[in-house]
Amino acid sequence: MENGSGGYMGDMVFNGGKFGLWVGNQQFTVRNITVNNAQTAIFSHWNWGWTFQGVNINNCQVGFDLATGGLTESAQTVGAQAIIDAVVTNTPIFIRNSNPSNNKLAGSLVINNAKLTNVPTAVGVVGGAVVLAGGTTTIASWGQGNVHKGTNATATFTKGNIFSPNKPSVLLDSAGKIFGKTHPQYEAYAVSQFVSVRDNGAKGDGRTDDTAALKAVFDKFAGCKIIFFDAGTYIVTSTLTIPAGTQIVGEAWSVIAGSGNAFKDVNNPQVVVRAGEANSQGILEISDIIFATVGSTPGAIVLEWNVKQPNGVQGGAGTWDTHIRLGGAAGTNLDKGCPKSGAGGIPNCYAAFLALHIKPTATAYLEGLWAWLADHDLDGDSQISIYSGRGILSESAGPVWMIGTAEHHVLYQYNLVGAKNHFMGLIQTESPYYQPAPAVPGPFSISAQWKDPSFPSGLSSSWGLNVATSTDIIVFGAGLYSFFSNYNQDCLKTFNCQSHILNVDATSSVSIFSLSTVATTFQVSVSGQGIVNQSLNRNGFASTVTSWSRT
Repeated sequence: MENGSGGYMGDMVFNGGKFGLWVGNQQFTVRNITVNNAQTAIFSHWNWGWTFQGVNINNCQVGFDLATGGLTESAQTVGAQAIIDAVVTNTPIFIRNSNPSNNKLAGSLVINNAKLTNVPTAVGVVGGAVVLAGGTTTIASWGQGNVHKGTNATATFTKGNIFSPNKPSVLLDSAGKIFGKTHPQYEAYAVSQFVSVRDNGAKGDGRTDDTAALKAVFDKFAGCKIIFFDAGTYIVTSTLTIPAGTQIVGEAWSVIAGSGNAFKDVNNPQVVVRAGEANSQGILEISDIIFATVGSTPGAIVLEWNVKQPNGVQGGAGTWDTHIRLGGAAGTNLDKGCPKSGAGGIPNCYAAFLALHIKPTATAYLEGLWAWLADHDLDGDSQISIYSGRGILSESAGPVWMIGTAEHHVLYQYNLVGAKNHFMGLIQTESPYYQPAPAVPGPFSISAQWKDPSFPSGLSSSWGLNVATSTDIIVFGAGLYSFFSNYNQDCLKTFNCQSHILNVDATSSVSIFSLSTVATTFQVSVSGQGIVNQSLNRNGFASTVTSWSRT
Protein backbone atom coordinates (compact mmCIF):
# COMPACT_ATOMS: atom_id res chain seq x y z
CA MET A 1 0.00 0.00 0.00
CA GLU A 2 1.64 3.22 -1.19
CA ASN A 3 -0.95 5.96 -0.72
CA GLY A 4 -4.55 6.87 -0.05
CA SER A 5 -6.93 7.75 2.75
CA GLY A 6 -8.14 4.70 4.69
CA GLY A 7 -9.57 2.84 6.27
CA TYR A 8 -9.64 -0.44 8.12
CA MET A 9 -8.33 -3.95 7.58
CA GLY A 10 -8.03 -6.90 9.89
CA ASP A 11 -8.08 -10.64 10.60
CA MET A 12 -5.14 -11.52 8.35
CA VAL A 13 -2.10 -13.81 8.51
CA PHE A 14 1.11 -13.25 6.53
CA ASN A 15 3.77 -15.93 6.19
CA GLY A 16 7.33 -15.42 5.00
CA GLY A 17 8.79 -12.92 2.56
CA LYS A 18 10.95 -9.85 2.81
CA PHE A 19 7.97 -7.87 4.16
CA GLY A 20 4.71 -9.03 5.66
CA LEU A 21 3.12 -5.62 5.01
CA TRP A 22 4.54 -2.58 3.22
CA VAL A 23 2.21 0.31 4.03
CA GLY A 24 1.75 4.02 3.57
CA ASN A 25 -1.50 5.96 3.93
CA GLN A 26 -2.89 9.11 5.50
CA GLN A 27 -4.43 7.05 8.31
CA PHE A 28 -5.49 3.48 8.94
CA THR A 29 -6.58 1.01 11.59
CA VAL A 30 -5.27 -2.55 11.46
CA ARG A 31 -6.67 -5.11 13.90
CA ASN A 32 -5.82 -8.74 14.57
CA ILE A 33 -2.96 -9.51 12.21
CA THR A 34 -0.22 -12.12 12.49
CA VAL A 35 3.11 -12.09 10.65
CA ASN A 36 5.28 -15.20 10.73
CA ASN A 37 8.84 -15.75 9.47
CA ALA A 38 9.25 -12.54 7.47
CA GLN A 39 12.44 -10.50 7.36
CA THR A 40 10.43 -7.40 8.32
CA ALA A 41 6.91 -7.92 9.59
CA ILE A 42 5.64 -4.39 8.84
CA PHE A 43 7.39 -1.60 6.96
CA SER A 44 5.74 1.83 7.29
CA HIS A 45 7.07 4.44 4.91
CA TRP A 46 4.64 7.30 5.66
CA ASN A 47 1.44 8.25 7.43
CA TRP A 48 -0.21 10.99 9.43
CA GLY A 49 -1.56 8.43 11.88
CA TRP A 50 -1.86 4.66 12.09
CA THR A 51 -3.25 2.40 14.82
CA PHE A 52 -2.30 -1.27 15.11
CA GLN A 53 -4.50 -3.22 17.53
CA GLY A 54 -3.80 -6.85 18.31
CA VAL A 55 -0.56 -7.58 16.41
CA ASN A 56 1.25 -10.93 16.61
CA ILE A 57 4.80 -11.13 15.24
CA ASN A 58 6.70 -14.41 15.29
CA ASN A 59 10.23 -15.28 14.17
CA CYS A 60 10.90 -12.15 12.13
CA GLN A 61 14.10 -10.11 12.07
CA VAL A 62 12.34 -6.78 12.62
CA GLY A 63 8.79 -6.24 13.81
CA PHE A 64 8.11 -2.66 12.69
CA ASP A 65 10.52 -0.80 10.41
CA LEU A 66 9.54 2.88 10.45
CA ALA A 67 10.75 5.58 8.08
CA THR A 68 11.09 8.59 10.40
CA GLY A 69 12.50 12.09 10.55
CA GLY A 70 10.52 13.85 7.81
CA LEU A 71 9.31 17.15 9.22
CA THR A 72 7.87 18.80 6.11
CA GLU A 73 5.01 17.93 3.78
CA SER A 74 7.40 17.15 0.95
CA ALA A 75 9.51 14.89 3.17
CA GLN A 76 6.63 13.19 5.01
CA THR A 77 7.55 9.94 6.73
CA VAL A 78 5.78 8.13 9.57
CA GLY A 79 3.96 10.81 11.52
CA ALA A 80 2.23 8.82 14.25
CA GLN A 81 2.37 5.09 14.99
CA ALA A 82 0.23 3.70 17.82
CA ILE A 83 0.48 0.02 18.76
CA ILE A 84 -1.74 -1.63 21.36
CA ASP A 85 -1.91 -5.26 22.49
CA ALA A 86 1.07 -6.65 20.60
CA VAL A 87 2.68 -10.06 21.15
CA VAL A 88 6.19 -10.38 19.69
CA THR A 89 8.23 -13.57 19.89
CA ASN A 90 11.75 -14.53 18.79
CA THR A 91 12.31 -11.30 16.88
CA PRO A 92 15.59 -9.40 17.48
CA ILE A 93 14.06 -5.91 17.07
CA PHE A 94 10.45 -4.98 17.84
CA ILE A 95 10.52 -1.42 16.41
CA ARG A 96 13.29 0.21 14.38
CA ASN A 97 13.31 3.88 13.37
CA SER A 98 15.26 4.97 10.32
CA ASN A 99 16.51 8.11 12.09
CA PRO A 100 17.06 9.09 15.73
CA SER A 101 14.67 11.57 17.29
CA ASN A 102 17.48 13.82 18.58
CA ASN A 103 15.20 14.60 21.53
CA LYS A 104 12.51 16.34 19.53
CA LEU A 105 9.32 15.32 17.78
CA ALA A 106 10.22 13.61 14.52
CA GLY A 107 7.56 10.94 14.24
CA SER A 108 5.40 10.01 17.23
CA LEU A 109 5.35 6.49 18.67
CA VAL A 110 3.02 4.99 21.29
CA ILE A 111 3.26 1.43 22.61
CA ASN A 112 0.63 0.07 25.00
CA ASN A 113 0.57 -3.47 26.38
CA ALA A 114 3.22 -5.12 24.24
CA LYS A 115 4.37 -8.55 25.41
CA LEU A 116 7.88 -9.43 24.24
CA THR A 117 9.50 -12.87 24.41
CA ASN A 118 13.13 -13.14 23.33
CA VAL A 119 13.16 -9.69 21.73
CA PRO A 120 16.53 -8.11 22.65
CA THR A 121 15.70 -4.60 21.35
CA ALA A 122 12.28 -3.11 21.96
CA VAL A 123 12.94 0.20 20.17
CA GLY A 124 16.06 0.93 18.16
CA VAL A 125 17.48 2.97 15.32
CA VAL A 126 18.98 1.83 12.02
CA GLY A 127 22.69 1.46 12.69
CA GLY A 128 22.24 -0.30 16.00
CA ALA A 129 21.46 2.35 18.63
CA VAL A 130 19.09 1.04 21.31
CA VAL A 131 16.41 3.44 22.54
CA LEU A 132 14.54 0.94 24.72
CA ALA A 133 15.96 -2.42 25.71
CA GLY A 134 13.77 -5.46 25.29
CA GLY A 135 14.16 -9.05 26.43
CA THR A 136 11.28 -11.08 27.79
CA THR A 137 9.08 -8.39 29.24
CA THR A 138 5.86 -6.43 28.87
CA ILE A 139 5.83 -2.76 27.87
CA ALA A 140 2.90 -1.26 29.74
CA SER A 141 2.83 2.22 28.20
CA TRP A 142 5.73 3.90 26.41
CA GLY A 143 5.94 6.87 24.09
CA GLN A 144 8.27 8.95 22.01
CA GLY A 145 7.03 12.43 21.20
CA ASN A 146 5.30 15.42 22.75
CA VAL A 147 3.22 14.75 25.86
CA HIS A 148 0.58 17.17 27.15
CA LYS A 149 -1.40 17.29 30.40
CA GLY A 150 -4.58 19.07 31.40
CA THR A 151 -4.68 22.79 30.79
CA ASN A 152 -0.90 23.15 30.65
CA ALA A 153 -0.11 24.71 27.29
CA THR A 154 3.47 23.46 27.13
CA ALA A 155 4.69 20.33 25.38
CA THR A 156 7.13 17.95 27.06
CA PHE A 157 9.21 15.82 24.72
CA THR A 158 9.27 12.32 26.19
CA LYS A 159 11.16 9.19 25.27
CA GLY A 160 10.07 6.80 27.97
CA ASN A 161 7.14 5.61 30.03
CA ILE A 162 3.91 7.57 29.64
CA PHE A 163 0.61 7.34 31.48
CA SER A 164 -1.57 4.32 30.79
CA PRO A 165 -5.33 4.84 30.51
CA ASN A 166 -7.82 3.25 32.82
CA LYS A 167 -9.24 0.35 30.84
CA PRO A 168 -12.67 -0.69 32.11
CA SER A 169 -13.01 -4.47 32.20
CA VAL A 170 -16.08 -4.32 29.95
CA LEU A 171 -13.82 -3.17 27.10
CA LEU A 172 -11.35 -6.04 27.54
CA ASP A 173 -11.26 -9.67 26.51
CA SER A 174 -10.30 -12.53 28.81
CA ALA A 175 -6.60 -11.88 28.13
CA GLY A 176 -6.84 -8.25 29.21
CA LYS A 177 -6.64 -6.86 25.67
CA ILE A 178 -9.05 -4.47 23.99
CA PHE A 179 -11.83 -6.72 22.76
CA GLY A 180 -12.23 -7.39 19.06
CA LYS A 181 -14.58 -9.56 17.05
CA THR A 182 -14.04 -10.95 13.58
CA HIS A 183 -16.42 -10.01 10.79
CA PRO A 184 -19.15 -12.70 10.79
CA GLN A 185 -18.78 -15.06 7.83
CA TYR A 186 -21.52 -17.60 8.64
CA GLU A 187 -19.44 -20.24 6.86
CA ALA A 188 -20.73 -23.00 9.14
CA TYR A 189 -24.36 -22.33 8.23
CA ALA A 190 -26.22 -24.32 5.58
CA VAL A 191 -27.70 -22.47 2.60
CA SER A 192 -31.14 -23.33 3.95
CA GLN A 193 -30.42 -21.13 6.97
CA PHE A 194 -30.31 -17.99 4.81
CA VAL A 195 -33.31 -16.14 3.45
CA SER A 196 -33.30 -13.57 0.64
CA VAL A 197 -35.29 -10.38 1.06
CA ARG A 198 -35.82 -10.23 -2.70
CA ASP A 199 -37.26 -13.74 -2.71
CA ASN A 200 -39.70 -12.52 -0.08
CA GLY A 201 -41.15 -9.55 -1.90
CA ALA A 202 -38.62 -6.72 -1.61
CA LYS A 203 -37.57 -5.17 -4.91
CA GLY A 204 -34.33 -3.33 -4.12
CA ASP A 205 -34.62 -1.34 -7.34
CA GLY A 206 -34.09 2.11 -5.82
CA ARG A 207 -37.65 3.18 -6.71
CA THR A 208 -40.16 0.84 -5.07
CA ASP A 209 -41.19 1.45 -1.46
CA ASP A 210 -39.86 -1.68 0.27
CA THR A 211 -40.85 -0.69 3.82
CA ALA A 212 -43.71 -3.18 4.20
CA ALA A 213 -41.83 -6.00 2.48
CA LEU A 214 -38.78 -5.62 4.71
CA LYS A 215 -40.90 -5.37 7.83
CA ALA A 216 -42.61 -8.62 6.87
CA VAL A 217 -39.23 -10.32 6.40
CA PHE A 218 -38.08 -9.25 9.86
CA ASP A 219 -41.39 -10.25 11.44
CA LYS A 220 -41.15 -13.72 9.93
CA PHE A 221 -37.44 -14.54 10.00
CA ALA A 222 -35.63 -12.43 12.64
CA GLY A 223 -33.92 -14.78 15.07
CA CYS A 224 -34.69 -17.77 12.83
CA LYS A 225 -32.72 -17.18 9.64
CA ILE A 226 -29.77 -15.12 8.48
CA ILE A 227 -31.36 -12.38 6.39
CA PHE A 228 -29.59 -11.78 3.09
CA PHE A 229 -30.01 -8.44 1.35
CA ASP A 230 -29.45 -9.07 -2.34
CA ALA A 231 -27.46 -6.33 -4.09
CA GLY A 232 -29.62 -3.28 -4.65
CA THR A 233 -31.12 -0.18 -3.05
CA TYR A 234 -34.11 -0.71 -0.76
CA ILE A 235 -36.26 2.39 -0.24
CA VAL A 236 -38.05 2.88 3.09
CA THR A 237 -40.53 5.70 3.65
CA SER A 238 -41.06 5.30 7.39
CA THR A 239 -39.01 3.92 10.28
CA LEU A 240 -37.78 0.38 9.70
CA THR A 241 -37.03 -1.50 12.93
CA ILE A 242 -34.52 -4.34 12.91
CA PRO A 243 -35.44 -6.47 15.94
CA ALA A 244 -32.91 -7.76 18.45
CA GLY A 245 -32.01 -11.30 17.45
CA THR A 246 -31.47 -10.39 13.79
CA GLN A 247 -28.43 -11.26 11.69
CA ILE A 248 -28.14 -9.37 8.38
CA VAL A 249 -25.59 -9.64 5.60
CA GLY A 250 -25.51 -7.58 2.43
CA GLU A 251 -24.22 -8.31 -1.05
CA ALA A 252 -21.58 -5.83 -2.22
CA TRP A 253 -22.93 -3.24 0.20
CA SER A 254 -26.66 -3.41 -0.28
CA VAL A 255 -28.28 -0.04 0.48
CA ILE A 256 -31.21 0.77 2.77
CA ALA A 257 -32.25 4.35 2.00
CA GLY A 258 -34.79 6.61 3.68
CA SER A 259 -36.92 8.70 1.36
CA GLY A 260 -40.07 10.78 1.44
CA ASN A 261 -42.09 13.17 3.55
CA ALA A 262 -41.51 11.37 6.85
CA PHE A 263 -37.90 12.60 6.87
CA LYS A 264 -38.38 16.19 5.70
CA ASP A 265 -39.19 18.02 8.95
CA VAL A 266 -36.00 19.27 10.61
CA ASN A 267 -38.05 20.25 13.67
CA ASN A 268 -39.47 16.74 14.06
CA PRO A 269 -36.69 14.35 13.01
CA GLN A 270 -37.58 10.71 12.40
CA VAL A 271 -35.50 7.55 12.44
CA VAL A 272 -34.86 5.81 9.12
CA VAL A 273 -33.52 2.51 10.53
CA ARG A 274 -33.87 1.56 14.19
CA ALA A 275 -31.50 -1.16 15.43
CA GLY A 276 -33.57 -2.78 18.15
CA GLU A 277 -36.55 -1.39 19.99
CA ALA A 278 -35.83 0.94 22.90
CA ASN A 279 -34.08 -0.89 25.77
CA SER A 280 -34.00 -4.18 23.86
CA GLN A 281 -31.31 -6.81 24.39
CA GLY A 282 -30.03 -9.61 22.19
CA ILE A 283 -27.79 -10.53 19.30
CA LEU A 284 -27.80 -8.05 16.42
CA GLU A 285 -25.23 -8.43 13.63
CA ILE A 286 -25.19 -6.22 10.53
CA SER A 287 -22.54 -6.82 7.88
CA ASP A 288 -21.86 -5.26 4.47
CA ILE A 289 -24.79 -2.82 4.44
CA ILE A 290 -24.97 0.89 3.56
CA PHE A 291 -27.52 3.16 5.23
CA ALA A 292 -28.40 6.21 3.15
CA THR A 293 -31.04 8.78 2.26
CA VAL A 294 -32.67 10.03 -0.91
CA GLY A 295 -32.76 13.79 -0.44
CA SER A 296 -33.84 16.21 0.50
CA THR A 297 -34.16 14.76 4.03
CA PRO A 298 -33.33 17.39 6.69
CA GLY A 299 -35.27 15.42 9.34
CA ALA A 300 -33.62 12.01 8.87
CA ILE A 301 -31.91 10.23 11.75
CA VAL A 302 -30.25 7.65 9.57
CA LEU A 303 -29.49 4.95 12.17
CA GLU A 304 -30.64 4.77 15.78
CA TRP A 305 -28.84 2.11 17.82
CA ASN A 306 -30.84 0.82 20.82
CA VAL A 307 -29.87 -2.80 21.27
CA LYS A 308 -27.73 -4.09 24.13
CA GLN A 309 -25.53 -7.14 23.73
CA PRO A 310 -26.69 -10.28 25.58
CA ASN A 311 -25.24 -10.85 29.01
CA GLY A 312 -21.91 -12.62 28.64
CA VAL A 313 -21.67 -12.08 24.86
CA GLN A 314 -19.15 -9.34 24.12
CA GLY A 315 -19.69 -7.69 20.76
CA GLY A 316 -23.03 -9.43 20.36
CA ALA A 317 -24.54 -6.22 19.00
CA GLY A 318 -22.52 -4.63 16.25
CA THR A 319 -21.75 -3.80 12.65
CA TRP A 320 -18.94 -4.93 10.38
CA ASP A 321 -17.98 -3.21 7.11
CA THR A 322 -21.26 -1.33 7.31
CA HIS A 323 -21.40 2.35 6.45
CA ILE A 324 -23.58 5.43 6.47
CA ARG A 325 -23.17 7.12 3.10
CA LEU A 326 -25.06 10.34 2.56
CA GLY A 327 -25.23 11.76 -0.96
CA GLY A 328 -22.62 11.70 -3.67
CA ALA A 329 -24.12 8.73 -5.52
CA ALA A 330 -26.57 8.28 -8.37
CA GLY A 331 -30.13 7.95 -7.13
CA THR A 332 -29.65 9.99 -3.95
CA ASN A 333 -30.72 13.33 -5.50
CA LEU A 334 -27.73 14.67 -3.57
CA ASP A 335 -25.02 14.61 -6.16
CA LYS A 336 -24.55 16.69 -9.31
CA GLY A 337 -27.53 18.89 -8.46
CA CYS A 338 -25.70 20.26 -5.40
CA PRO A 339 -22.45 21.73 -6.79
CA LYS A 340 -19.89 23.34 -4.53
CA SER A 341 -20.94 26.76 -5.82
CA GLY A 342 -24.12 26.41 -3.78
CA ALA A 343 -26.22 26.75 -6.92
CA GLY A 344 -28.23 23.70 -5.87
CA GLY A 345 -29.63 25.64 -2.93
CA ILE A 346 -29.69 24.51 0.68
CA PRO A 347 -33.35 23.28 0.81
CA ASN A 348 -32.70 20.77 -1.97
CA CYS A 349 -29.40 19.55 -0.58
CA TYR A 350 -30.16 18.35 2.96
CA ALA A 351 -28.94 14.79 3.54
CA ALA A 352 -29.73 14.14 7.22
CA PHE A 353 -30.42 15.55 10.65
CA LEU A 354 -28.14 13.00 12.40
CA ALA A 355 -26.16 10.09 10.98
CA LEU A 356 -25.91 7.72 13.98
CA HIS A 357 -27.40 7.92 17.48
CA ILE A 358 -26.22 5.39 20.08
CA LYS A 359 -28.75 5.46 22.89
CA PRO A 360 -27.92 5.38 26.64
CA THR A 361 -28.72 1.71 27.31
CA ALA A 362 -27.20 0.39 24.08
CA THR A 363 -23.86 -1.32 23.54
CA ALA A 364 -22.13 -1.30 20.17
CA TYR A 365 -19.20 -2.94 18.44
CA LEU A 366 -18.63 -0.88 15.29
CA GLU A 367 -15.79 -2.17 13.13
CA GLY A 368 -14.93 -0.40 9.91
CA LEU A 369 -17.95 1.89 10.13
CA TRP A 370 -17.72 5.06 8.04
CA ALA A 371 -20.36 7.75 8.58
CA TRP A 372 -19.66 9.83 5.49
CA LEU A 373 -21.37 12.93 4.20
CA ALA A 374 -20.25 13.21 0.60
CA ASP A 375 -17.94 16.05 -0.34
CA HIS A 376 -17.83 14.91 -3.97
CA ASP A 377 -19.91 13.07 -6.53
CA LEU A 378 -18.71 9.47 -6.59
CA ASP A 379 -19.87 9.03 -10.17
CA GLY A 380 -18.33 12.23 -11.52
CA ASP A 381 -15.75 13.26 -8.90
CA SER A 382 -16.95 16.88 -8.86
CA GLN A 383 -17.12 18.60 -5.46
CA ILE A 384 -20.59 19.10 -3.98
CA SER A 385 -22.15 20.99 -1.06
CA ILE A 386 -24.72 18.96 0.87
CA TYR A 387 -25.71 19.19 4.52
CA SER A 388 -25.98 16.74 7.41
CA GLY A 389 -26.45 18.31 10.81
CA ARG A 390 -24.61 15.82 12.99
CA GLY A 391 -22.29 12.84 12.70
CA ILE A 392 -22.22 10.32 15.55
CA LEU A 393 -23.93 11.06 18.88
CA SER A 394 -23.22 8.54 21.63
CA GLU A 395 -24.94 8.66 24.99
CA SER A 396 -24.16 5.02 25.70
CA ALA A 397 -22.96 3.78 29.07
CA GLY A 398 -20.98 1.22 27.08
CA PRO A 399 -19.21 -0.81 26.26
CA VAL A 400 -18.75 0.79 22.86
CA TRP A 401 -15.92 0.01 20.48
CA MET A 402 -15.60 2.47 17.58
CA ILE A 403 -13.20 1.52 14.82
CA GLY A 404 -14.40 3.88 12.12
CA THR A 405 -14.71 7.42 10.89
CA ALA A 406 -17.17 10.29 10.46
CA GLU A 407 -16.70 13.11 8.00
CA HIS A 408 -18.09 16.46 6.84
CA HIS A 409 -21.13 16.88 9.11
CA VAL A 410 -22.11 20.42 10.08
CA LEU A 411 -22.01 20.63 13.91
CA TYR A 412 -19.75 17.72 14.82
CA GLN A 413 -18.33 14.43 13.64
CA TYR A 414 -18.32 12.75 17.09
CA ASN A 415 -20.26 14.00 20.12
CA LEU A 416 -20.06 11.97 23.33
CA VAL A 417 -22.49 13.15 26.00
CA GLY A 418 -22.95 11.27 29.26
CA ALA A 419 -21.07 8.39 27.67
CA LYS A 420 -18.97 5.75 29.43
CA ASN A 421 -16.59 2.95 28.54
CA HIS A 422 -15.69 3.80 24.95
CA PHE A 423 -12.65 2.67 22.96
CA MET A 424 -12.09 4.72 19.81
CA GLY A 425 -9.27 4.08 17.38
CA LEU A 426 -8.41 5.21 14.85
CA ILE A 427 -11.06 7.86 14.31
CA GLN A 428 -10.70 10.18 11.33
CA THR A 429 -12.68 13.32 10.57
CA GLU A 430 -12.78 16.19 8.13
CA SER A 431 -14.66 19.44 8.61
CA PRO A 432 -17.05 20.46 5.80
CA TYR A 433 -15.18 22.05 2.94
CA TYR A 434 -17.73 24.86 2.53
CA GLN A 435 -17.51 26.13 6.11
CA PRO A 436 -17.53 28.97 7.15
CA ALA A 437 -19.98 29.71 4.33
CA PRO A 438 -22.34 29.05 6.01
CA ALA A 439 -20.67 29.17 9.40
CA VAL A 440 -21.56 26.56 12.01
CA PRO A 441 -24.34 25.75 12.93
CA GLY A 442 -25.83 26.89 9.61
CA PRO A 443 -27.92 25.77 7.89
CA PHE A 444 -29.04 23.89 11.04
CA SER A 445 -29.74 25.27 14.53
CA ILE A 446 -28.21 24.29 17.85
CA SER A 447 -30.62 22.11 19.82
CA ALA A 448 -30.37 21.47 23.56
CA GLN A 449 -32.78 18.57 23.11
CA TRP A 450 -30.24 16.86 20.88
CA LYS A 451 -27.29 17.58 23.20
CA ASP A 452 -25.57 19.82 20.68
CA PRO A 453 -22.25 21.34 21.75
CA SER A 454 -21.55 25.04 22.01
CA PHE A 455 -18.97 26.82 19.90
CA PRO A 456 -16.40 29.28 21.25
CA SER A 457 -15.96 32.67 19.69
CA GLY A 458 -13.98 32.37 16.49
CA LEU A 459 -14.90 28.76 15.73
CA SER A 460 -16.97 28.72 12.56
CA SER A 461 -16.41 25.07 11.62
CA SER A 462 -17.49 21.75 13.10
CA TRP A 463 -16.04 19.92 16.07
CA GLY A 464 -14.12 16.80 15.11
CA LEU A 465 -14.67 15.35 18.59
CA ASN A 466 -16.59 16.83 21.50
CA VAL A 467 -16.77 15.05 24.87
CA ALA A 468 -19.07 16.17 27.69
CA THR A 469 -19.90 14.63 31.09
CA SER A 470 -18.34 11.35 29.99
CA THR A 471 -16.18 8.76 31.76
CA ASP A 472 -13.45 6.33 30.70
CA ILE A 473 -13.14 7.39 27.08
CA ILE A 474 -10.01 6.03 25.38
CA VAL A 475 -8.97 7.56 22.05
CA PHE A 476 -6.13 5.47 20.66
CA GLY A 477 -5.37 7.19 17.41
CA ALA A 478 -7.18 10.14 15.85
CA GLY A 479 -6.80 12.13 12.65
CA LEU A 480 -8.88 15.31 12.81
CA TYR A 481 -8.47 17.41 9.70
CA SER A 482 -9.50 20.78 8.33
CA PHE A 483 -8.40 21.18 4.72
CA PHE A 484 -10.48 24.11 3.47
CA SER A 485 -12.03 27.45 4.27
CA ASN A 486 -14.95 27.85 1.88
CA TYR A 487 -13.20 25.55 -0.61
CA ASN A 488 -10.03 27.62 -0.46
CA GLN A 489 -6.84 25.93 0.75
CA ASP A 490 -4.63 28.95 1.39
CA CYS A 491 -5.23 28.32 5.10
CA LEU A 492 -3.13 25.15 4.89
CA LYS A 493 -0.06 27.32 4.44
CA THR A 494 -0.81 29.20 7.66
CA PHE A 495 -2.10 26.16 9.59
CA ASN A 496 -5.40 27.84 10.50
CA CYS A 497 -8.31 26.55 8.44
CA GLN A 498 -10.17 26.51 11.77
CA SER A 499 -9.44 27.48 15.37
CA HIS A 500 -10.51 24.43 17.47
CA ILE A 501 -11.31 20.81 16.60
CA LEU A 502 -11.30 18.64 19.77
CA ASN A 503 -13.03 19.69 22.97
CA VAL A 504 -13.24 18.00 26.38
CA ASP A 505 -15.31 19.54 29.15
CA ALA A 506 -14.01 20.04 32.67
CA THR A 507 -15.66 16.92 34.10
CA SER A 508 -14.93 14.17 31.56
CA SER A 509 -12.20 11.55 31.93
CA VAL A 510 -10.59 11.12 28.52
CA SER A 511 -7.26 9.60 27.50
CA ILE A 512 -5.93 10.58 24.08
CA PHE A 513 -3.00 8.99 22.27
CA SER A 514 -1.54 9.64 18.83
CA LEU A 515 -3.66 12.65 17.87
CA SER A 516 -2.81 14.21 14.51
CA THR A 517 -4.54 17.35 13.29
CA VAL A 518 -4.29 19.40 10.11
CA ALA A 519 -4.54 23.20 9.87
CA THR A 520 -6.24 23.70 13.24
CA THR A 521 -4.84 26.31 15.61
CA PHE A 522 -5.69 24.43 18.81
CA GLN A 523 -5.41 20.65 18.74
CA VAL A 524 -6.99 20.19 22.18
CA SER A 525 -9.42 22.53 23.92
CA VAL A 526 -10.84 22.22 27.42
CA SER A 527 -14.31 23.67 27.99
CA GLY A 528 -13.95 25.67 24.79
CA GLN A 529 -10.59 27.20 25.73
CA GLY A 530 -7.74 26.38 23.36
CA ILE A 531 -4.90 24.60 25.19
CA VAL A 532 -2.58 22.73 22.83
CA ASN A 533 -1.38 24.93 19.98
CA GLN A 534 -0.43 23.07 16.82
CA SER A 535 2.74 25.15 16.46
CA LEU A 536 4.29 23.08 19.26
CA ASN A 537 3.74 19.79 17.47
CA ARG A 538 4.52 20.18 13.76
CA ASN A 539 5.23 16.74 12.39
CA GLY A 540 5.25 16.80 8.60
CA PHE A 541 1.95 17.80 7.03
CA ALA A 542 0.08 17.25 10.30
CA SER A 543 0.76 18.22 13.90
CA THR A 544 0.87 15.37 16.42
CA VAL A 545 0.15 15.05 20.14
CA THR A 546 1.71 11.82 21.38
CA SER A 547 -0.55 11.80 24.44
CA TRP A 548 -2.91 14.07 26.36
CA SER A 549 -4.27 13.25 29.78
CA ARG A 550 -6.46 15.11 32.22
CA THR A 551 -3.70 15.17 34.87
